[in-house]
Amino acid sequence: DTTEFDKNRADVVSRCIDVGINYIDACSSGEILTYTKALKGRREHMHLGFSWYEREPRFAEWRTAESLIKGFDAGLKQAELDYVDLWRITALVPGSEHTDADVDAMVGAFTQVHEQGKARFMGISSHDREWLRKVVTKWPQVQVVLTPYTASSKVKPTDSLFDAVKQADCGVLGIKPFSSGSLFKDGAGAGGKHTDRDDELARMALRYILSNEAITAPLAGMISEHQVENAARAIKERRTLDAAESQRLTQAASEAMANLPPDYHWLRDHEWV
Repeated sequence: DTTEFDKNRADVVSRCIDVGINYIDACSSGEILTYTKALKGRREHMHLGFSWYEREPRFAEWRTAESLIKGFDAGLKQAELDYVDLWRITALVPGSEHTDADVDAMVGAFTQVHEQGKARFMGISSHDREWLRKVVTKWPQVQVVLTPYTASSKVKPTDSLFDAVKQADCGVLGIKPFSSGSLFKDGAGAGGKHTDRDDELARMALRYILSNEAITAPLAGMISEHQVENAARAIKERRTLDAAESQRLTQAASEAMANLPPDYHWLRDHEWV
């Protein structure tokens, strides 16, 4: 039911605003159109991350500055937006398949729409940590990167992506913090017999991820007001996990990795970032 879904999104956004969560990451046409509808009349309360990925460099026809600007402008018009806070361009999952000319096109497109007041900041999303290291080192216009970082992820002792982002003063948004829901038995706030356990694991995962000082924020997909409130609780709790909490989260995260659905097995490649 579209009406019921739209109400759910509006209610979740309202609760986010109430508790101080101020960023929405919309990375498809459907998400953009849904969330801009939910933000009607209160756009100033949220920073909006925008990626109409269907018109971005995952597809070969959208790898020139001219085509990217055309797609971006069309998306703004369809969503009835004057500007976005973060144009978080969705690149190929194996970003190394992009040429330097592709990145130059992304930067060139952003520079033009930024000068026109249509995009405040530039980000790039990819699962390819080595390529993102190169990007933030070579193109200072890239101010944010988005890449998987779960409760199983750890910082590489050497040559970490985080060494590069710190040097570049670049933000990091960690996607899939709950391993696409595999961390849970029922789902945080689902109302099942494991709800308390799942809620606590969600908070511990957020605390663990935020203990990495290079992470700007984990992007936790939330579908209920309860999940919003639970995430806000995590911010108020002690950031560093104690030994018992760390052991429990490590065990649950290990089980999550073992039980990933087939189309998310790639998350196992993100143990070291």
